[in-house]
Amino acid sequence: MDKWLEVQLFVQTAEHGSVSKASEALGLSSSAGSRYLANLEQRLGARLVERNTRRLFLTEVGDEFYRRCRNITFEMEEAEALVSSALLSPVGTLRVTASVSFCSQIIAPLLPEFTRRHPKLNVSVTAANRYFDLIENSVDIAIRTREHEADSALIIRRLAETRRILAASPEYLSRHGTPKSLEELEGHSFLIYTLANNPYELAFTKDATTQTVKINGLLESNEGQVICKAGLHGLGIVIQPVYIIHDDLVAGRLVPILDDWDLPRLKINIAYQNRKYLSSKVRAFIDFLVENFDHMEYDRRWTQKWSRRS
Repeated sequence: MDKWLEVQLFVQTAEHGSVSKASEALGLSSSAGSRYLANLEQRLGARLVERNTRRLFLTEVGDEFYRRCRNITFEMEEAEALVSSALLSPVGTLRVTASVSFCSQIIAPLLPEFTRRHPKLNVSVTAANRYFDLIENSVDIAIRTREHEADSALIIRRLAETRRILAASPEYLSRHGTPKSLEELEGHSFLIYTLANNPYELAFTKDATTQTVKINGLLESNEGQVICKAGLHGLGIVIQPVYIIHDDLVAGRLVPILDDWDLPRLKINIAYQNRKYLSSKVRAFIDFLVENFDHMEYDRRWTQKWSRRS
């Protein structure tokens, strides 16, 4: 127990910048806190903390030790919270945000079953193609779809990946022909989602080959649903995540183009606040989403090549 308290005291000291404040947070006296920190450094044989007359700061090895210990203490708190929250029925209002496409195609169809399982829980869904500050906007869970997840104080849990592919309607391809190579993309009409990363430049890869193609848009929009509708009506070639156009591809309303080439994939993540205790309503929704994604095998379905799909 003393070893665990030593680690807790060190983590609190690093986060509060003060041994006395860390001791107070753990219900210890300042002298006891100093003793625990000294014992930890003596046991490890390393100086973790340096002090001057103005402030306390971590040594290089102390900073690395803190990063690892912080994860350990969070996992322990989360494990204890899991036991407590398992005894509670989710109540109140769950606030969720995601892109318009994800809300309409993934979240909305799941809500009847989720609310049936948790009848005391209300759900507030904010559909927007931007990322909200979760704390400032009182958001419990955000679904984020991007190539790379930026460093964040939030907890990030992976849901799935999705390929991005080129596709067009049979009507468009019958009028303009189906491109058989990247060079043949020149002269075709593109429908561009302006919030994509580098929307006017497509970085294709195949095997060990990478090739960049610059495109111009016949239509540009910050809303993927507008792009998809225009593509379905034969206006041009869309560049969309498979999860958005999957049903249209299966039904033949859109046809994949140059599917042997890959564009950078998008990661679909759950983001939520790094709270001391994870509420039962947040845990319930996360578990429900993960369960559904596993059952539907979205990760496999959204990343496979269309020529090899099963």
